[in-house]
Amino acid sequence: MTVESKTVVIGAGVLGLTTALQLARKGFKSVTVIAQYLPGDDHPDYTSIWAGADYVPVSQGGTEEAQWDVEGWQELSKVAKDNPEAGVWFQDRTGYYRNEDRTQESFNIWWRDVVHGFRYLGKEEVPDFADWGTFYRTLSLDPSTYLLYLQSQCLALGVAVRRATIAHIREAFSHDGAGTTAADIVVNCSGLWASKLGGVMDERVVPMRGQLVIVENESHGIFFYSGDGTFQKEIGECSYIINRPAGRGTGLGGSSYISWDREPDMDLAERIMRRSIKICPQLVPEGSGIEALRVIRHQVGLRPVRIGGPRVESELLPDGHGGELRVVHCYGAGGFGFQSSYGMANKAVTLVEEALGLPK
Repeated sequence: MTVESKTVVIGAGVLGLTTALQLARKGFKSVTVIAQYLPGDDHPDYTSIWAGADYVPVSQGGTEEAQWDVEGWQELSKVAKDNPEAGVWFQDRTGYYRNEDRTQESFNIWWRDVVHGFRYLGKEEVPDFADWGTFYRTLSLDPSTYLLYLQSQCLALGVAVRRATIAHIREAFSHDGAGTTAADIVVNCSGLWASKLGGVMDERVVPMRGQLVIVENESHGIFFYSGDGTFQKEIGECSYIINRPAGRGTGLGGSSYISWDREPDMDLAERIMRRSIKICPQLVPEGSGIEALRVIRHQVGLRPVRIGGPRVESELLPDGHGGELRVVHCYGAGGFGFQSSYGMANKAVTLVEEALGLPK
């Protein structure tokens, strides 16, 4: 099917670019992405590039969000197998747990058959500081590399990408700058900025602050630690390691709490590094401490969380002249934007088709 309707996508993060790509794959011939920040930029407000990012669903089984995660695994697995340049890799993930943080009996996950080779680790298979563990093969991504890949895929299918800053969602309908309603429909993938975009102003969208230390040292896998009794709950302190092959460094994390502050907390950074060496000693030469970690940078990212869950729905907005404008919203994924991107984008595409009255 070929669709000539003019479609504008707001935002060039992972959801915006994935939605544009899926629209193009469904035969939409006039798709334009408009965004203040584009792949290759490193501005703090370009939230997608500051992600971890690996595939570990947090959704509940049987929900729409779980289906999004399944669709994400299916598509990202294909990318990892067929497109080594995309910045998506299969990696082993090992988790260490203390019973006081979480028992194995309570670890009832629906996605154990989605990832590869899931199994539990007994006490004899984990370090002394843990009671049990998990092991499976999952996916990880380098955000900057992957966003450039997504953009290249969009461009190859004829999607236009335009740098533009808008203050109100109505402006997206005049993306050609002519002051006329050029677009038939707009898909709002503005992420965190849905909280500030005129015509949207979603007060449920909040910045969930995360902090990483990116180091040269390689962990040769992904690692997670449930706690050591010193995690500061008020900042959602946690401990994880995500290796990024192809020279992209290793991410050590982290934290999760609502804040617009983008300055790294160096005390937190020190705790992150010490815990990382504890759960992954191979990061440094035997007997070495954090002084052996070759730090590339300290970074803070703001996850675009929407209280109550992501928003993927249609809306008719007044055009200011007695008419209505067709909008599909697709934002608010927070820390699971990469892994759920294809699922959320696919739903957004379906809503676009319905809003335009296209045959099923």
